[in-house]
Amino acid sequence: MNDKAVEFINISKIYPDGKVALKNINLTIFRNEIHGILGENGAGKTTLMRILFGEIKPTSGIIKVFGRKVNFGNPSDALKLGISMVYQNFSLIPSLTVLENLMIISSIKKININELKNIAKNYINKLNFKIDLDEKVENLPVSIQQKVEILKSLILQSKILILDEPTSLLTPLEVKELFKIIKEINKMGITIILITHKLQEILAITDRITVLRKGEVVNTLQTNQTNERELAKLMIGEEFVIKSYSKFEFPNQNTIFEANNLYIKNDKGILAVKGISFDVKEGEIFGIVGVHGNGQKELIEGIIGLRKIESGKIIFNNEDITNLNIKERYQKGISYIPDSRAIGLVLDLDLVSNSILSRYENFSKNLTMEWNKSSNFAWKLIKTFNVITSSIKIPVRYLSGGNQQRVMVGREILFNSKLIVAEEPTHGLDIKATEYIRGLFKKIKSEGRAIILVSSDLDEIFELCDRIAVIFEGRFLKEGKIEEFDLNKLGLLMGGLYV
Repeated sequence: MNDKAVEFINISKIYPDGKVALKNINLTIFRNEIHGILGENGAGKTTLMRILFGEIKPTSGIIKVFGRKVNFGNPSDALKLGISMVYQNFSLIPSLTVLENLMIISSIKKININELKNIAKNYINKLNFKIDLDEKVENLPVSIQQKVEILKSLILQSKILILDEPTSLLTPLEVKELFKIIKEINKMGITIILITHKLQEILAITDRITVLRKGEVVNTLQTNQTNERELAKLMIGEEFVIKSYSKFEFPNQNTIFEANNLYIKNDKGILAVKGISFDVKEGEIFGIVGVHGNGQKELIEGIIGLRKIESGKIIFNNEDITNLNIKERYQKGISYIPDSRAIGLVLDLDLVSNSILSRYENFSKNLTMEWNKSSNFAWKLIKTFNVITSSIKIPVRYLSGGNQQRVMVGREILFNSKLIVAEEPTHGLDIKATEYIRGLFKKIKSEGRAIILVSSDLDEIFELCDRIAVIFEGRFLKEGKIEEFDLNKLGLLMGGLYV
């Protein structure tokens, strides 16, 4: 019996613009192993997996699945052969029930409704998923939605399951639970391929790890024979030491921002923020922690002017800005870093346009962009924040994720705003880019500027924040200095447990 689940043989991917995403990838993934894929942003790890899942066609090379050469035209071909992929952004339809979402994919295996229910309930009981088949997906917490995605793969009788950054939106307790599930699924004879940038997690769950750098395989190692330091060095190509910073307290802290008894509705007209109050001082990083979907997004959109405040007040720099729009708030000295580059950047526009996107009126005259002024600002952004690009005229979609993030974060920092509101500023970034962004935030703090930070990365919260608040179902369960919390306490609070 062939013990190889997947073989990549000289796989290359070159895009029409000449960009080489993958170069002669040779990699074997064995049956029934948990195989980790590591690499910096732009290293090619997701591209390689999307090729395996049939989303992207390789420029050259051969793929074998269970010893058989394959040439997928689309993901449906991969699914029929037993390959599934769970993305960071789930492919569920929120307005449908769990069962209705399962019915959509069951047609691939021609499973009738009664058989589908029986199969689903069997897996739900076996893995203790606690999923209600009749509940609408939009009403489920993120951790349960993820289980629905995994359930889809099991119903399709997948033999290879690709998980792309599966822990990025989970609490510490939910991560532990997910790892138990992964091990149970692996015991069923299913090969797991795990893409993650979290070194501790990949060391905790995998059997072997492959490191990619600049589209090439650097090495494949037995997990029990390596460590974080070696993996970081392989990813980056040099020794990488995380800098140690002592907590800097800005002297004579004046309150620069106040939220007073805020009530804010979500897109369905239901209250998502219920009476939240807090303040932020100069030179302070205030963290907001919670599982995705507990009102933090609506709160941030209310703060920056993207969402109406139903009641309550926002005071900034001793001025009531509750009824100002986002442009007016920007002019007062607030900047916003959204949680998605697809929102914060216009990917088909060039680097110059994206560098001035949030302050276009500062770089235009009679609705016409002043090219020299704009391009000078773009070059300043590139040099200050080490953005790697061949040209300021290149569309930002052709930059790596890390470089796109530097454009989006650096743009807001350069405008010298007094308050920066940042959502998931390092989400999905490799360790080098993550450390760079965090270093920038520490510099901002030392200048007396303030930051409201929403992050699901608890290491980031503990490293950066002076004070934090845990949000659950639209309310702050607990607020305090970072020293008052530990990882276990924070995880319990994020799950709605008062401690």
